[in-house]
Amino acid sequence: MHKPMFDASPSQPPARGGFASVRLRRAVAAALLAGSGWLALAPAAHADLWAYVDEFGVTHFAAEALDERYKLFFKGELYDSSQPGLQLKQDSAAEGLNARTRMQSFFEVSPRYKSVRPHLQKAAERTGVDYDLIKAVIAVESGFDAQAVSPKGAVGLMQLMPATAERFGVSASKKRSMQQQLADPAVNVPAGARYLSYLMDLFPGRLDLVLAAYNAGEGAVQKFGKAIPPYKETMNYVKAVTGIYEQLQAARPLSGRLAAAGSAGRGGSRIRMTLPGAASAAADAQIP
Repeated sequence: MHKPMFDASPSQPPARGGFASVRLRRAVAAALLAGSGWLALAPAAHADLWAYVDEFGVTHFAAEALDERYKLFFKGELYDSSQPGLQLKQDSAAEGLNARTRMQSFFEVSPRYKSVRPHLQKAAERTGVDYDLIKAVIAVESGFDAQAVSPKGAVGLMQLMPATAERFGVSASKKRSMQQQLADPAVNVPAGARYLSYLMDLFPGRLDLVLAAYNAGEGAVQKFGKAIPPYKETMNYVKAVTGIYEQLQAARPLSGRLAAAGSAGRGGSRIRMTLPGAASAAADAQIP
C-alpha cells in the first residue's frame, strides 16, 4: 500500500516516490499553491503536455516545463474529470487534430511500448480498466521502462510499491525477489491494473480522484475530503495522465468509442468518455 505521510504540512509531496515523482522533483519546491489556487485543477484545466527524451531513450512527460529540457509536446484541450465521462472542448479543430496525431504516433513508434503491449491488452481485458488509461498511466509513471526503480522503491512499468503489489496478489517466489517480480511486465501491469480497478470502485465516476489516489495514496484523497490533495506533484500527475488519456481516447475511431461506451457496466471498459471528432492519421511524433 502506498504510505504517504500526512502528519506534516499539506505541502509535503507524496511518499511513494514513483518514477514520475523523480521527474517532478524540481517542481515541488513550492508544493502548495497559494490560497485556493490548487482547486484550478478540479474540475477543469487545460491539459498541456510537456516532454523530453533522456539519454536512455525514455520519454518523460509532465504537465508543465519542469526544466529547460522539456518542450511543449502538445497544447491540451479543456476537460472536466469530475463528470461521468470526460467532457472535452477543443480550442480549435486544427489544434485538437495535431494533439491527437502526435500522441497516437508516439505510441506507434515506441519500441518499449510495443514490447509490452500484449500485457496491457490482457490486463485491460481481465480487469475492465480501459486500455488507454493503462497506457497513459505507464507513460507518465515510467515512460515504458520496465526496469525503472524510484528512490523510494516503486518498481516497474506502473511504479508499484512492494506493499501495494502484495495487496493485489504479487509476492516473492523462491526464484525471484519482489523487485524482480515487479520488474516483469507480466506481473507488474496486471497488479497495477487491479489497483486502478480498486480505486475506481472507491471513487466511482471520478477519474481525477482515481489518479490522485494512485499517485498519493487513497488515504490522501480521503483526508482532503475526497479531493485532489494540494501537492504540486499530485496535481501535475493527474493533469499529465489525463492529458495523455484524453488524446488517446480522441484518436480512437468513432465506432470504437461508441462500442466502449456501450460496454460500460457490462464487463467492458471501466472508463466512459464523451468526445467529439474522429481519428486521424499518424504524423511525425518527434518532440520539438
